[in-house]
Amino acid sequence: MDLLVNVDVPDLAEGIAFYTRAFDLTVTRRLGAEAAELGGLPVHLYLLEKPAGSIGAGKEPRRYDRHWTPVHIDVVVDDIEAAFDRAVAAGARAETDIRVGAWGKIAGLSDPFGHGFCLIEFLGRGYDEIAV
Repeated sequence: MDLLVNVDVPDLAEGIAFYTRAFDLTVTRRLGAEAAELGGLPVHLYLLEKPAGSIGAGKEPRRYDRHWTPVHIDVVVDDIEAAFDRAVAAGARAETDIRVGAWGKIAGLSDPFGHGFCLIEFLGRGYDEIAV
């Protein structure tokens, strides 16, 4: 089994520019004119150019204003303050301050295309600090 993470963007060049700057990813290969594979995370991230208003799964049209979905990406980093600043400088929108819990630090952001993501820095034993 493998895990593929796909992110729809309205403009592939803008998507590549954001994700490579925000997370220091690299384009590992182009998959035609409308898709790119990015490396640098434990899984490859695929950016797929899909126009706003087009239909994906179900009947909902794609939209790139800020939207909520129960599935999102958490990026685990060693230094959340530096990662937060880098993401915002690349064009991310900060939606929360960096919060600290028993297991670590977390900040909520969104990319320029409305997709939410969190930055996480584990402290101590990470989630094991709160495991029961």
